[in-house]
Amino acid sequence: MRTIRPIASFRVAALALLAAFLAAPGYASDPPAAPLPAWEQLSTAQREQLIAPMRGRWNAEPEQRARMLQHARRWQQMTAEQRQEARHGMGRWEHMNPEQRNQMRALFQRMRSLAPEQRTALKQQWQQMTPEQRRAWVDANAPKARPLPPPPK
Repeated sequence: MRTIRPIASFRVAALALLAAFLAAPGYASDPPAAPLPAWEQLSTAQREQLIAPMRGRWNAEPEQRARMLQHARRWQQMTAEQRQEARHGMGRWEHMNPEQRNQMRALFQRMRSLAPEQRTALKQQWQQMTPEQRRAWVDANAPKARPLPPPPK
C-alpha cells in the first residue's frame, strides 16, 4: 500500500478541488484505448458536450470566474504526473467525511502560511496525533469561514 505524505495529501486535496472544477462529470480515470482527436478535429456537438458543464458553472457563479480561470491556467501548466496526483486527491477528497474534510482544510490553510521547515515539523506532529488531538488542533486552527455570496437578484 502506498503511503502519502501529509503535505502531499493536502496539496493533492487542493488540486483535487481544482480538478473537480475542470473535469466533466463522470471522467474516466483509465486512459482511453485509442488516441482522441485534437480539439480542431472534434465536431461541434463534441465540443459543446465538453464545455457545457463549465459554461453552467461560469454563468452561475460570476464572482468565481477569476478563480476558475486561474485554476484552468494552473491545470494547463501541470505535468501529466501532477494531474494524475490531482485526480487521485480528488478521489480521496470525495470519500472523506465532513469532519475529515474540515481537518484537511484547516491543515492546508495552516501549512500555506508556514516556512518549509515549519511545515515538516507540523507534518510530523500531525502524523503522531490521535484523532482526538487532531480534532482539538482543528478547533484551535479552524479555517476562516468564507463569506457567502449574495443571493441572486
